[in-house]
Amino acid sequence: MKYVSIGLRALLTLAFVAAGGAKLVGVEMMVATYDTIGLGQWFRYLTGIVEIVGAVLLWMPNRQVLGAALLGATMVGAVLAHWFVVGPSALPATVLGLLSAAVLFIYRAQIPAYVGRA
Repeated sequence: MKYVSIGLRALLTLAFVAAGGAKLVGVEMMVATYDTIGLGQWFRYLTGIVEIVGAVLLWMPNRQVLGAALLGATMVGAVLAHWFVVGPSALPATVLGLLSAAVLFIYRAQIPAYVGRA
């Protein structure tokens, strides 16, 4: 399971650092996407920061569950945005959300420490 965890976290890190970085530097497609969403460009910056912070948390000891949960929640929002506002396909966000859920499952033993039952 160790190597599966490393592989999943590496894949998620590559995807989210790339996507978050594109949002933060203002890649034209990202700017246009967030214009379509209609919440303003501050939301693009917030999302980019959340994605990069989530990716970093995946590699910090005893913080993997936080990173996976943060990234998974972000992908739920992305799927909803694609379904109801942006279109056309929510498949990439769905796949990344499922991979985040797999990491969350692998590190589920960390959850009690975050809900006050350690």
